[in-house]
Amino acid sequence: MLDVRRLRLLHALSVHGTVTAAAEALHVTSPAVSQQLAALEREAGVALVERDGRKLVLTRAGHVLAAHTQLVLDQLAAAEADLASLRTSVSGVVRVGAFASVALLLPRVIQVLRSAHGSDVELFVHEMEPEASLPALRRGDIDIAVIHSYNIMPRSLPTSCEAFELFVEPVNVALPLSDPLVQQDSVDLSVLAERPWIMPRTDASCHELTQRACGAAGFVPRAQAYCDDFGVMCGLVEAGLGVALVPSVARRPGVALRPLKQQVFRTVSAVVRHRADGQPAVRAVLEQLRQV
Repeated sequence: MLDVRRLRLLHALSVHGTVTAAAEALHVTSPAVSQQLAALEREAGVALVERDGRKLVLTRAGHVLAAHTQLVLDQLAAAEADLASLRTSVSGVVRVGAFASVALLLPRVIQVLRSAHGSDVELFVHEMEPEASLPALRRGDIDIAVIHSYNIMPRSLPTSCEAFELFVEPVNVALPLSDPLVQQDSVDLSVLAERPWIMPRTDASCHELTQRACGAAGFVPRAQAYCDDFGVMCGLVEAGLGVALVPSVARRPGVALRPLKQQVFRTVSAVVRHRADGQPAVRAVLEQLRQV
């Protein structure tokens, strides 16, 4: 019989890549990881790890067992969620990973939770983009991942996870209040082909969104600035540095948001591991997120 605790260590090594990182993730020492992996190899009767220079890596058998371990851990998490759903009290720690523009709305959620449950429900918030929060959810580092996707850029979910739609909002072009296009009900992106653009950083999904939307309109946007924050982007638009594509949640004084004729929508969802929404504390947080 394979020991589940040792399987967790193998899974952590496959996810984090090094014995040191796996040990840190599971709050144990590196020698303990090495010792337990050796014991797991004896149980399995086959080599699961091997040396690659100074690094310990998985063998082919190790990768096979790590893949099966993911399924085992998913089932254990589902079982824990089902048992937790039988409790009547709403209490516990809920870890939320949320991208910046939505993380700004979480203080309202925290206030409502404290009003309803006092200190029984403790919320930990980690600001992270979906590219980081979904793997963190899969690893069990967080309980809820608040993510976004676009109608022209669908996002796939990890296996054994499910999404709950929170809201859908249009993506708008941000213009200075003095811009003549403000008088229009909607804007055709093609008329902005010669304008300078305020762009998200190149590794962000919203950068790819801007590239795709502009490409569909027949041009490549000319970047005048790159930044991470929609608020900063709108500030640069207000200053006249360029135009930008931003969601409605980025609305601020001094900037006019106009919808696109080629409609683009952003869907914001809360993603949890399968059946985790049955846990009372997680369910309470999800209910409040839906009210934002």
